[in-house]
Amino acid sequence: MSNPDTPADADQLRAEIEQTRADLGQTVQELAAKADVKARAKQAAGDAGNQVRQKLAGVKDQAAQAAGVVARRTSTARHQLADSDLPARLRQPLPLAVIGAAATAVIVAIVIAARSRR
Repeated sequence: MSNPDTPADADQLRAEIEQTRADLGQTVQELAAKADVKARAKQAAGDAGNQVRQKLAGVKDQAAQAAGVVARRTSTARHQLADSDLPARLRQPLPLAVIGAAATAVIVAIVIAARSRR
């Protein structure tokens, strides 16, 4: 019983056999890669580490932007306070320093929280 799809030419039959072997070898390699739990775990850990680094970089950028906004607002408030009609005692820079320190503490807390999530 011969299969009508089977080539009659021996060279063509050999070529099909080689192609089938190559396909089978590729399939075996793919299955072996899926079965390699240690390598897959390393890959997953590396991917997770990259995601954490990207998020941390984003948090650092946000903190830097927030610090810039706080610095600009503090400067503006200082100038407005200096130009105001308030008594000299109320125009001291100490309240502005407290506001700046509080803003810095908030920014540091955000960065620390982002790092602890790793």
